[in-house]
Amino acid sequence: MGLFKTLLNSVAGKTLEQVKDAVTSFVQNQAPGTANATPAQTPPRQYAPAQTVERSAAEWKAYFREIIQSECIGYGIREEVPVTDIAGPAADEFKLYKTRPTQVYRAEWGKPYSFVLSQGGIPRAVVMLGSGHSHYSNVKYLISRMYAKKAGLPYINFYTQMPNERGYVVERIRKFL
Repeated sequence: MGLFKTLLNSVAGKTLEQVKDAVTSFVQNQAPGTANATPAQTPPRQYAPAQTVERSAAEWKAYFREIIQSECIGYGIREEVPVTDIAGPAADEFKLYKTRPTQVYRAEWGKPYSFVLSQGGIPRAVVMLGSGHSHYSNVKYLISRMYAKKAGLPYINFYTQMPNERGYVVERIRKFL
């Protein structure tokens, strides 16, 4: 009620245009969800998004390795697995880009999978680390994705410019396993 009274006092005796301006200014200066709060109850505004962590490729690899080893109990883990280990010496036709025709891509041209999770020696999922828009624009990543799909394996991609908080990583991997 205190904010409403403050607003009423600020518009008393003003023209309609002045009232509209005062109300607009008043609303813009309020934190979301605090229209009925008194100034002492208004929570501090939070502007900063989640901070990304600057890490080298090796540090990201170690970070994901530790998470996968500790959270994916019962799964064997292999690193930097060539696409040919999953697909064999394949050469299949794919349409990797909307603006290009279908063409032949060899499995050996794909980017090695960052991690392959397996049970009983059978691959169950691949985890791929990349940066920028690599998972959706870089041909090596696209080839790896298509051969994982062809093998019926979930392709779980992570961007290393993002925060990749532990809970998020675990949740995404478990969703696909």
